[in-house]
Amino acid sequence: MTAVPVQTYARVAGVLFLISAVAGGFGEFFVPLQLIVANDATTTASNITSSELLFRMGFVAYLVEAICDVSLTLVLYVLLRPVSRDLALLAVFFRLVGTAIFAMTELFYFSALFILGGADYLKTFSPEQLNTLALLSLRISVVGGGLFFVIGGVAYVIQGYLIFRSGFLPKVLGVLLALGGLGFVIRSFALALAPAYASLGLLLPTAVAGLALTAWLLVKGVDVARWEERAAAS
Repeated sequence: MTAVPVQTYARVAGVLFLISAVAGGFGEFFVPLQLIVANDATTTASNITSSELLFRMGFVAYLVEAICDVSLTLVLYVLLRPVSRDLALLAVFFRLVGTAIFAMTELFYFSALFILGGADYLKTFSPEQLNTLALLSLRISVVGGGLFFVIGGVAYVIQGYLIFRSGFLPKVLGVLLALGGLGFVIRSFALALAPAYASLGLLLPTAVAGLALTAWLLVKGVDVARWEERAAAS
């Protein structure tokens, strides 16, 4: 039995999922749509330099998302370890590695500011070259993150399986989360092997699973009696 009531962990997980979703939506979708123009390095560079604060806020959103992801790793481990401590711990490793890789790829996002910053050591490059390098750095951050979504996807599959078997959370949430994880995995391999088929539609199950799990944890939480029964048995 944990010192903190398990229902509190469930509510905290719901709040963290919600914050992560809002921060991720802002940093990964809203800001890029406002500033990044595919295949147009000059316009992208102009947008970033004229809206630098918005660009920096996008990076701050990534930081918030990463903090939530690390915190969720612990909270979900506590919630799911009565089902299988070993599998819950394996999901912890995948989630933490995934977050670390995510952080590394976002360095390429932030690097665009240095490339466009006008420092003296960059004067050997023409403005057109710097604009192209900035867009390339942004593309690496996007594609790099997409390629390594496979790590987080495996964690989702494991946690989906644990939820399905738990008895203290609805099986359908486990199915949705596992399908969402598979979407991550499939898209990552598609990006590596056949980019033309790496549709964002493959991430739709992940969005549905995230919304459903967030709403359930915030509103219903877990079946405390069943969780305690599983915890005692483990």
